[in-house]
Amino acid sequence: MSRRAWTAFAAVAVLWGLPYLFIKIAVDGGMTPLDLAWLRVALGAAVLVAIAWRAGTLPSLRGRGPWLAAFALAEIAVPFPMLAAGEKHVASATAAIIIASVPLIIALLSLRFEPGDRLGGRGVVGLLLGFAGVGALVGVDVSGDSGELLGVGAVLVAAVGYSIGPLVLNRKLADLDPIAIMAACLTVATAVLAPFAVLDLPAATPSAGAFASVAVLGLFCTALALVLMAVLIEAAGPTRGSIVTYINPVIALALGVVFLGEEPGAGALLGLALILVGSWLATVAPRAPQPAPQSSVTSE
Repeated sequence: MSRRAWTAFAAVAVLWGLPYLFIKIAVDGGMTPLDLAWLRVALGAAVLVAIAWRAGTLPSLRGRGPWLAAFALAEIAVPFPMLAAGEKHVASATAAIIIASVPLIIALLSLRFEPGDRLGGRGVVGLLLGFAGVGALVGVDVSGDSGELLGVGAVLVAAVGYSIGPLVLNRKLADLDPIAIMAACLTVATAVLAPFAVLDLPAATPSAGAFASVAVLGLFCTALALVLMAVLIEAAGPTRGSIVTYINPVIALALGVVFLGEEPGAGALLGLALILVGSWLATVAPRAPQPAPQSSVTSE
């Protein structure tokens, strides 16, 4: 890859490894999950709409409203508050490791929605290893407390949303400008989350750290990261660009240890290793060969 591509790759890996830390700071500082999600999305929308408007790419989205709305719900409006709700009960490192299962869920969904993309033997092994990693994380490191289990469940819902979004993008929106797509989808998500955010106002004013975390999440981890991801895809292509998915949880785990004093247990470390290896096998391993079409012979 070019130096430009490597620079974008490194930046996106860091920016998408940061949200777990700042979400944890925000919710611990009194920000409610829905208000945190709404503020983050609204800030990101404001920045990307301005960029797309200046570039003149927004008109290219005409006629794609239903699919933009579907992507906004699956990728943003549902996962953002669910991830924040989950981090009220589990460590940021735990949330990041669970989200690392997204490539596995995408591979599993592709069996149903991308019939031409069948998994080979190594891919099936990858799925089994990856989900065994999730089981190791939950079974060893999660105490069984109802709140903690609910937190894991909320993060898993977010992971499913993050998995559905790329399928919608690939099938229905791949030919459009990525910055315009994200600008429109963040705007849709802002509108969807607004009434829920009003109903979920915090009982007391959140801390200054919580508001600062929201600013970082909206401006850097959402708007800037999406723009840089578009640069990365343009410079390196979608296959190399997707490798960033394997770096984010490692960065998130390190940040949780250094800045939040989190202490991932054996289950978390084993789970992370299994999920990463399983994701690699399930998404990079060669696909099963498709059966050759049978030739038809017409007798007269």
